[in-house]
Amino acid sequence: MAKVFTITEGLENLGALKSGGQGSVYKAKRTGGFISAVKILPTPISSESDADKNFTSFQNEVEKLKKVNEIPNPNVVSIIASGITSSGNLPFIEMEYIEGPDLGELLTSPHDPAFTIQETIRVADHLSNALAHCHRADVKHGDIKSNNVKYNERTGNYMLLDFGLSVMSDEQRRTSIRYAGAIEFMAPEQSAGETLFETDVYSFGIILFELLTGTVPFPLLNKGEMARNAVMVAHMENAVPDLLNLRRNTISSIWSYDKRETEMLVPAWLLQMIARCLEKDPAKRFKNGVELQGFIHSGIIAEESNYVYSTGSFGQVSSAVVISGPVDDSLWRAQVQQLEIQAEKNEHLINELRYQIEAKDRELYQLNMERFNQPQSRGISRTVFFTVLIVALGLGAYATYYSFIKPNGESKLKTGMQANNNINSPVDSLLIPDVKAKKKLRAKSKRKAALRVPEAIPAANEKAGTTDQLKNKEGSTTKNDLHKTNRFRIKRNAFFYERPDKNTRNNYYIVDREATLTAIQEEDEFIYVKFVDSRGKTTQTWLAKDDLDRIYE
Repeated sequence: MAKVFTITEGLENLGALKSGGQGSVYKAKRTGGFISAVKILPTPISSESDADKNFTSFQNEVEKLKKVNEIPNPNVVSIIASGITSSGNLPFIEMEYIEGPDLGELLTSPHDPAFTIQETIRVADHLSNALAHCHRADVKHGDIKSNNVKYNERTGNYMLLDFGLSVMSDEQRRTSIRYAGAIEFMAPEQSAGETLFETDVYSFGIILFELLTGTVPFPLLNKGEMARNAVMVAHMENAVPDLLNLRRNTISSIWSYDKRETEMLVPAWLLQMIARCLEKDPAKRFKNGVELQGFIHSGIIAEESNYVYSTGSFGQVSSAVVISGPVDDSLWRAQVQQLEIQAEKNEHLINELRYQIEAKDRELYQLNMERFNQPQSRGISRTVFFTVLIVALGLGAYATYYSFIKPNGESKLKTGMQANNNINSPVDSLLIPDVKAKKKLRAKSKRKAALRVPEAIPAANEKAGTTDQLKNKEGSTTKNDLHKTNRFRIKRNAFFYERPDKNTRNNYYIVDREATLTAIQEEDEFIYVKFVDSRGKTTQTWLAKDDLDRIYE
């Protein structure tokens, strides 16, 4: 435990909070139990008179700080008092003590290594408000970094702390920053000891970059002089790394896929603002915090990111406040409409991709069919091949006629086929068989085709006394009417329809040409089928006859 000592009369030190080349910050207690934070600067005051330049400079800058607190600001720490320590004659500034983590702590475990877009915009709103307030009072902070922005657990606001550099002389700032400052957040002009309003704007941009990516643009590899010089040169000469690529890499392992995709939709205005803040030339940046805050509040946040923020402890929800003023219902409606338009575009894109996949499936199917139908041998002439084929079909038909017709004229083949006519026949119609299974199905299909009764056979039936069965109502013989069945096969693929209407087609379809479908109901150019797939799932749907071939027995 740190030794308790008196900073000045009535102000006791309760222990160091942080220390560095620009001074140390202590937790202190005033008489009566009031807790505060005290920044003790490293440059001693030899005389509290105008003869001491350090004392004069300190007094002048303290007067500026008093102007900052003339009008309280919810995002700027309050300056309570200033003076000289009882021992060491060191100048100090006493400030309001803020209970809560700083941004640097919120980027380390157990917190996520990057902020959400919503919380980043919230920090930008609060911090730009703090800078605008200070710059209006002609105070340049000069040390904007993530460790100097704290989350106030009591109010739910982000607050700008540590005005130590702002009360130093130019020479003191130059020396302090060059050898002990947070060089990762320094603007290029600070290397020469120059501090501008645009300098605070540059450091503001570094903070937002760090919140979105989990790292500063030019990290300090170690505390050595060479490493510090490398970072300083990078700020002056190197291009800023791609923010979105760094963000994607940082959040890839901490959030779900859906959240990652949502959190990669960083608003264009936010990216534009950060890029402008990080310009090497100060003249190309926002000229001060007032202009920066005006950009944020110009309507872009209200239009694209009109968020409601919490006032509870970090990450928890409490009574809500709107950061950017009252909520305009018209803006909410515009945002909802914009999201709906984007959803329609996404749905259209998904449909386009589905159609492309279907087209590729059809192309692949056509290529397979062409390859399947290619002749395997060129040793026989076309004339000889067709002659042999016709003779074989004729002999096959003749043998089939005498082998499968019963004495009473009833076809054994037809009876056998009707026995298999049930709604569960296309059980595996949605399966994609392997190569061997395909060959077996094709061979089976060819054998069935060879066993079917050719068109010339009904003449034999007339001689067998079945002429009356071949006549329709008008007395004419029609083979299609007699042998028309309610069974179908697929041409290429058969799309599903919700109703017997061409406009109700959806993206599901059957592609197995070996499948036999049995119609439960026929209506115009559609049939209604019910079947069970290989997973045991029952499917009922309408199919278009244009996608099917009717099986004639």
